[in-house]
Amino acid sequence: QQQNNDNDAKNNDNGGRMLSTESIVEDVHGNRVLDAIFADTYSKIDVVLFHEPASCANTRSGCHWPDLGIGASDSDGLLRYCCSDEAAEAGFCEGGQQQLGRLIVNSSSFAGQHRVMKIPNSGEFAGTIKYGKLEEPKDSGEYILVIANCNDKTGRDVEVTGQYTLKSKHGFLPGEFYGEMIFFAFLTILYFVLMLGYGISMKIYEDDGIPIQKWILCSIALGLLESFFLTGDYFVWNEDGTRFWFAMYTGIFIGVLKRALSKCLIVMVSLGWGVVRDNLEHMLQIQILGVLYTIAAIASEITSRLAITGYRVQSTDEERELLDADTVMRFIVIAINVTFALWVLDALSATMQYLENMNQRRKLVRYLRLRLYLLFSFLFATVWLMLFIINAMSEQPILERQTKWAIDGLMRLNYLLVLVAVAFLWRPAPNAKEFAYVMELPALGEDENELEMTANIPSALDDDDDDEYEEEVDFAEK
Repeated sequence: QQQNNDNDAKNNDNGGRMLSTESIVEDVHGNRVLDAIFADTYSKIDVVLFHEPASCANTRSGCHWPDLGIGASDSDGLLRYCCSDEAAEAGFCEGGQQQLGRLIVNSSSFAGQHRVMKIPNSGEFAGTIKYGKLEEPKDSGEYILVIANCNDKTGRDVEVTGQYTLKSKHGFLPGEFYGEMIFFAFLTILYFVLMLGYGISMKIYEDDGIPIQKWILCSIALGLLESFFLTGDYFVWNEDGTRFWFAMYTGIFIGVLKRALSKCLIVMVSLGWGVVRDNLEHMLQIQILGVLYTIAAIASEITSRLAITGYRVQSTDEERELLDADTVMRFIVIAINVTFALWVLDALSATMQYLENMNQRRKLVRYLRLRLYLLFSFLFATVWLMLFIINAMSEQPILERQTKWAIDGLMRLNYLLVLVAVAFLWRPAPNAKEFAYVMELPALGEDENELEMTANIPSALDDDDDDEYEEEVDFAEK
């Protein structure tokens, strides 16, 4: 969706004097050329900007540039992008020998923007491209910027410094991130409403609160802060054209912390904390696993962003090393996620078996609902994984580049739905504390729905059924 593009690049060979005499001429293609008056020969740097049609840009093989007017290919399929003696003899260069050392541009099929800058073949030189604003008011989609130095005979190496700026109709934010910015803003509103409602309920039933509700509220607050900072980063980027690095990395850190806390929370709930047990003997193991997840996830997030959207020029080897490190971190994160999932399922089975043996029907129903929600979440994640693999491996991906953010967005929605389900099951209520810390006993009354509760709960690990039950409370199920 990048339409209006501002290009301000500098070509120099390690500094030197600025051009003192300039004039604008046209080459054989009718393109404007920055022409300097030099006594010796010069070569030309070609700068082109063109749009890749969605029909080929969204495929794994990509677009065939000669079909778009950039470069040429012979009968054997060998591609040539620079006009050499061989290419000129084959008839690939418009203008013949006059175009030697230039980028091959077919004026009949090329529909983009073309700028040329002259570079002297000797002596110190520093110059700036004039008329660098390249407007492409046609279609939304992917645009390619190419800078070509094709004169390998009498030319010279050129160092390109400065910056290029791409501006879409909606602002400076790249088109593939604009939908994600709207999605993060939507998540921010949802988290705010959820935190406000849950916080007010906790305040109303403050005397009947239980510790797990504070953990749930903390998870909601972290989700709100994460989406808020990520929205702020994209908003500033869209308005000013620069990344809001503090907001981006703060959002990443808070997001990882939120996921780690939530994974630990769901394990604690599955083990019966706040319902079957007052404390957990596995708390240290849960905390260690959560810290390991936090370290691996943060390392993965940072390395992937440095490799793909780095703020500095880096070599191919450096980029490959960062991507390899990201791959290792991702495998560690996946291994920890699998460990959490298996632990949750095993803990849920043990807790529900205990509740069934102790005839704790109402608590058992709550855990059955929790297991149902988690199984739906695992099913959703499995379908998501299949969609991700199909989209990555297909020749024609299901999602276009500007909608690929939806893959990550679906998992964020999956997390939010699980969090809402847990918050609903352990919502603040007048009898929340009694429900958590009392033992359900069958009553001897005539009403079969009448239950008797005792405030002394035996531990799930305690097999002694001879404990004394005190502080009995009558409870009628309606």
